[in-house]
Amino acid sequence: MNTIERQEKILLITFLFIPSILLLLFVVYPIMKLLHISFTNWNGIDATMKYVGFNNYKRVIFDSPELWLSLKNNGLYFFIHLLAIPVEIFIAFLLDRKLRGAKFFKTMVFMPYIINGVAVSYMFSMLYSSEGGALNYILNSFNMEPVNWLSNSAIVNFSLVAVSIWRFSGMHIILFLAGIQSISHDMIEAAIVDGANVVQQFFKIILPNIKTVVTIVLFLNVSGALQVFDIPFIMTQGGPGSTSSTFTLFTIETAFKYSNFGKACAMAVILMILIILISGIQNKLLGEKEQNYGR
Repeated sequence: MNTIERQEKILLITFLFIPSILLLLFVVYPIMKLLHISFTNWNGIDATMKYVGFNNYKRVIFDSPELWLSLKNNGLYFFIHLLAIPVEIFIAFLLDRKLRGAKFFKTMVFMPYIINGVAVSYMFSMLYSSEGGALNYILNSFNMEPVNWLSNSAIVNFSLVAVSIWRFSGMHIILFLAGIQSISHDMIEAAIVDGANVVQQFFKIILPNIKTVVTIVLFLNVSGALQVFDIPFIMTQGGPGSTSSTFTLFTIETAFKYSNFGKACAMAVILMILIILISGIQNKLLGEKEQNYGR
């Protein structure tokens, strides 16, 4: 090995050393510790832990109906965000056009994502308020009955999902916009020469060439929907009752309210497995569609 090759190897090891140590400290070790605690009855205080095997997992799966209700609420976040993806792609497509004020609108759609989640939750709590809230004020101006947006179990989850859509759609739009702008303009110009209209350009050129971005957004959708916490915690505390509780909210309550860290860790492991499984299914379906498109 000559001097140049040795220097390159030393440089490579040096650059990889710190990220590898950080990965071990903040990702690998916490996951291993999470798995370890999930097999114990640790209450978060005692210095000792008693091994209980798979009891925590059995209790989560078979003896926690409230948990499955909360997971159903997570599913609502997932499916409504999923339905919003075509709209987000189309908005990104419109913003890519040379429209008047396009730069202003790009900034505005991304702005909600920059705002702190706690601030967003408090802002919408005031908007949804049954006493002096802006939405009920608008309804009153049209001589309509006020709505209990956050205390009516039939609509509370839809009210919270609307907040989530408002906050996160802007980031998705910017990601789709970046994907659209990475497409070669020669392809679009060739399609225009061949007589393709805007709709044909969108479905025949734009969509097939942003599959990677769609995959990323779908993964963010899965992980985000299953980890929703701040919006329901601040706006409703999971109420009324446990109607708007989510998986993560239930997990944190199990750990800190009921001092059952072993069960909470088991729930966190199950959540991690769910994210991996659903993301894998999505990637497989998209991969099959991409292969069919290639044929």
